[in-house]
Amino acid sequence: MFYWVMKRIFLGPVLKLLFRPWVKGLDNVPENGPAILASNHLSFSDSIFLPLMVDRPVIFLAKSEYFTGKGLKGRLTALFFRLSNQLPMDRSGGAASELSLQAGKDVLNSGGLLGIYPEGTRSPDAKLYRGKVGVARLALQTRVPVVPVAMIGTEKVQPIGKRLPSIRRIGVIFGQPLDFSRYYGMEDDRLIQRAATDEIMYELMRLSGQEYVDEYAAVVKARLDGKGPGTVGKVKAAEEAPSDIADDKDQPKEDGGAGSGAL
Repeated sequence: MFYWVMKRIFLGPVLKLLFRPWVKGLDNVPENGPAILASNHLSFSDSIFLPLMVDRPVIFLAKSEYFTGKGLKGRLTALFFRLSNQLPMDRSGGAASELSLQAGKDVLNSGGLLGIYPEGTRSPDAKLYRGKVGVARLALQTRVPVVPVAMIGTEKVQPIGKRLPSIRRIGVIFGQPLDFSRYYGMEDDRLIQRAATDEIMYELMRLSGQEYVDEYAAVVKARLDGKGPGTVGKVKAAEEAPSDIADDKDQPKEDGGAGSGAL
């Protein structure tokens, strides 16, 4: 109810009036049945504008820390994330990540739309970075189509380091659903996972017009933050985890806010 009221009555109409978002290819989103919406990630506001343009509810996976905060602020953040159609994703690896991956499967098995950012974190410079194979693994295991989604101009609405958004027009392009049925039965093959993920990223590059960088965005961020080779290596190893599919939702740390959920 909270999700519907905010999207249809309060927040949704105001955002459409202010930002005048344009959309292409909306008919590529299935009217019913399960699908993964795989999007590039330029801004924290992507999680607001993407589902705003889709009639059906879109459920995102967010890192579990946002559901276990302490104090009043932490509890309010956790409540908002739960009420705004987001599910916790444990990114610590191993059995914990596998259990969290099941949450995404449950959404798809129940016929829902699951929103995923294959890059795993926002682009530090508006370029498109290497996708993590968790999205392909999930698509192959559940045998659902993947709809590539290109967010246009959202990095200018809310650049990294800026708390309040700028009012300017943004766009959303929904590409044709990608069918990976030729890979069914091979979902545990790492090379197949990488091939399917790279196909998704190619479509995102084509739709968005972004420059593609064959490196993980989190690794680039670690390097830009001055982290040593050992730390950068650990980040790279973590990004290779096949079950990691959640956006790290790093806006609160960088911008000082409490974060925002998807509509």
